[in-house]
Amino acid sequence: MALNRKLAFGVSGCAAVVVAGVAVFATLSLWREPVRPPTAPASQIIELPPVAAVPQVAAPVALPAEPPAWRRFAVPTPVTDLPLVVIVIDDMGVDRHRSLRAAALPAPLTLSYLPYAEHVAVDAAAARARGHELLLHLPMEPVSRSEDPGPHALFTGGSTDDLLQRLDWNLARFDGYVGANNHMGSRFTADRAAMTPVLNRIAARGLMWLDSRTTGATVAPAVAAAQSVPLATRDVFLDHDPSAANVAAQLHLLEAIARRKGIAVAIGHPRDATLSALEQWLPQLAAKGLVLAPLTAAVNYGDFGG
Repeated sequence: MALNRKLAFGVSGCAAVVVAGVAVFATLSLWREPVRPPTAPASQIIELPPVAAVPQVAAPVALPAEPPAWRRFAVPTPVTDLPLVVIVIDDMGVDRHRSLRAAALPAPLTLSYLPYAEHVAVDAAAARARGHELLLHLPMEPVSRSEDPGPHALFTGGSTDDLLQRLDWNLARFDGYVGANNHMGSRFTADRAAMTPVLNRIAARGLMWLDSRTTGATVAPAVAAAQSVPLATRDVFLDHDPSAANVAAQLHLLEAIARRKGIAVAIGHPRDATLSALEQWLPQLAAKGLVLAPLTAAVNYGDFGG
């Protein structure tokens, strides 16, 4: 009986050992060492370049404002201590033969083209290519009802909208001009209510104004000052009397004013007597101690900051 217990105990003990051993073996059989990726040979290892530092982006720099049109399209003013003379030729373009003769004169003249001339854009561009400065000769209402300033002229008494539509038509006829001056306009340039919106638009376009002074009652200088429009004014009319003798006398007067003031502005027209006089007079300027200058020189002479 005792032997049977011992045998039983022995069998049980062996069973326990066997069971425990199976458990341990099972546990050991389930564990595996982590799989490591194969290591490449040293000769195949590629070293990546170092990561470059991200460049610092500078704050945006504000570009300088574009110069106004009167400076952008200006012919350079001669650098000299000698007196300057400015020759403006009005009414350019309609009489094409004489206008081309005027454009063939030594530069820099200032040529003011009527916007309704048939070939105005082509002729103005060619004149600018020859070194001349350009103006828009803006048709305006005269005092005399018998004088016709031409199509799309500006008149007093109408609506501001109609006035500006007419002005914009004229301004769009060609480009490359530094400003405008009045064609006729003895009534219009004396009317502050009419001149104010016109010079306001001129200012917005960055243009200058030449007051032809067709009337002593002109308000253009005062309105231009209020609108900060660069301004020049006429000193001499070369050919109000178109005779050769008068043109010669006016050129002599122009010389005297230039020597007194440092600069003088004359207005003439593409007429035979005027053109013939200029063809002889312009080559003599150096001997006279005078220098031909574009109209913008008259603005620069006053050191206008526009």
